[in-house]
Amino acid sequence: MSINDSITDVAGIRVGHWTNRRAATGCTVVLCPPGTVGGVDVRGAAPGTRETDLLRPENAVSEVHAILLSGGSAFGLAAASGVMEELAERGIGLSFGGHTIPIVPAAILFDLGVGRAAHPDADAGRRAVRRARGGVIDVGSVGAGTGATIAKSAGREHALKGGIGTASERLDSGVVVAALVALNAVGGVRDPQTGEQIAAPRGKRREFQDLDELVRAMPAVPPTPGEHTTLAVVATNARLTKTQTNRMATVAHDGLGSAIWPVHTRADGDVVFGLATGEVEVTAAELTGIEAYATRAVERAIVNAVRSAESLADTPSVAEWRSGRGSKSQRR
Repeated sequence: MSINDSITDVAGIRVGHWTNRRAATGCTVVLCPPGTVGGVDVRGAAPGTRETDLLRPENAVSEVHAILLSGGSAFGLAAASGVMEELAERGIGLSFGGHTIPIVPAAILFDLGVGRAAHPDADAGRRAVRRARGGVIDVGSVGAGTGATIAKSAGREHALKGGIGTASERLDSGVVVAALVALNAVGGVRDPQTGEQIAAPRGKRREFQDLDELVRAMPAVPPTPGEHTTLAVVATNARLTKTQTNRMATVAHDGLGSAIWPVHTRADGDVVFGLATGEVEVTAAELTGIEAYATRAVERAIVNAVRSAESLADTPSVAEWRSGRGSKSQRR
């Protein structure tokens, strides 16, 4: 664990949220220091993304300037335009043909059925950039996690609140590996370090339903594709190639797999972005540790999201539901 146990423990990384609690939606931007190399791995079967093809190892541009995570389903991708505009006005981006062009890959999650009909737009993206900071960042029901929900294998009426989570790990070499997660999964969540089930569909007497039984029964009405999705950004201060950064994103999906079940379903659009700021030189042998702790950071960020979430829009957080706090509509 590093100083703030946050993705901002990677020097130069800043995070900003735009949150609309009334509409239960929002967006989150991760701003990168100059020279940051980007990568991505898309595993969910129902993704919504922008500029992810650019991050493939064989394609020309390596540097990224920000990553946007947004609610609002495909409408939320509009917030990336606001991030680009704000960064371009600050002179941040690639210089090409007399123009400054920020590279801002983005991915979205579905929260349209949670609050009233609204979605992040370009102005929301601009505001998220203006609010970006390092150090301790807000987690839980904020930004892209505002309308996020989890544990929906028994239907939305048994769901719990998801949200934003973060965590960081420091290796003996001085390398920092950290993650930011917007948790909006159809599956439940287990803490991989303790084995404890910390989120599953709500049952009677404030006890979780049996996830194994629910999945084995194959419900007659399966989750609707596109209505879920967990998004993650994994960052390190190591100097990695574009291929290595993409590989880190690939391996970090194991963090989703060990903490969320079921995961990567046809109803999820799971995406992991990778960022390497290039501050610390590493050997080929050290890459294994970076990838392993990228997975650990994602696991811990997921647990942080569950434990930091607040009840919103008639969906209770785990903490409030198990304790009996919250409105009657949240005590189902």
